[in-house]
Amino acid sequence: MKSFRNHVLITMPSFLWLVIFYALPVFIVFLLAFKPVDPYGGIGDGWTLTTLRNLANPSYPSIIWRTVWLGVVSTAVSIIIAIPIAYHLAKMSSKLRNIVLMLIIVPFWTNFLIRIFAWKVFLNPEGFFRRSLVYMGLIPEETMLLYNQWAVLAVMIYTYLPYAILPIYAAAEKFDFALLDAAKDLGASSFQAFRKVFLPSISKSIGVAVMVVLIPALGAYLIPDLVGGPTSEMIGDKIAQSVFTERNLPHASALSAILMIAVFLPLLLMMFFRRICNNINPESEKTARIGVKK
Repeated sequence: MKSFRNHVLITMPSFLWLVIFYALPVFIVFLLAFKPVDPYGGIGDGWTLTTLRNLANPSYPSIIWRTVWLGVVSTAVSIIIAIPIAYHLAKMSSKLRNIVLMLIIVPFWTNFLIRIFAWKVFLNPEGFFRRSLVYMGLIPEETMLLYNQWAVLAVMIYTYLPYAILPIYAAAEKFDFALLDAAKDLGASSFQAFRKVFLPSISKSIGVAVMVVLIPALGAYLIPDLVGGPTSEMIGDKIAQSVFTERNLPHASALSAILMIAVFLPLLLMMFFRRICNNINPESEKTARIGVKK
């Protein structure tokens, strides 16, 4: 009984923090989706389903699909790039590792908006990069590097890549690389050792990296607004437009609810398939525990 009381006292601050600053705001957002809009941009009295009916906009399915595929692809590419970087970081000498880590962290010291504008200058139709590609014959003269979905994808990967590298590196740093040598001695190739020993041991950190990258990627609105143009709008852009331009908070809440569902659904599916994989191959969890054990 005493241990249970201590456990409650320890977890209560974090539980209250989650309830007050996460669960309650999410509940309010879902609640506002059923409120009418006020003519002056506020929240009207009563309850209505009109806001939800207004979501049957012909342009929204394409925007939702664009949001999902840009978020998922940018997350997948970031994870694919981050894993080998974290692997080699963990094997580097301490001096070289600190230098590379500093290069990864330095972009955080620059304002997010400034970095997006730097990409806008870099991809500008009259910029040096595009002119060089045209001069070398790598792209036709009419090719635009800016104001399209590929520009949005490139900037999203650049922006969120450090968020993928750092949690994976934190796990890779604790990995016992002698296990890879042992796997090779038992007949495994380098790739097999990497896939069957190293990856299972950092699977939890990969899951964390997916969440850290996917959530802000699905909610991005500055990047598509500045480098994507009107044909690259995401749900985040529509939410910002509903709040700041149209002053329609119920509509923004309804779109936010859709965005939250788009965030939670892939994470729930990932947890579901991971549990299935662990049930099929229970040794993977055991391998993961052995991999991080000193």
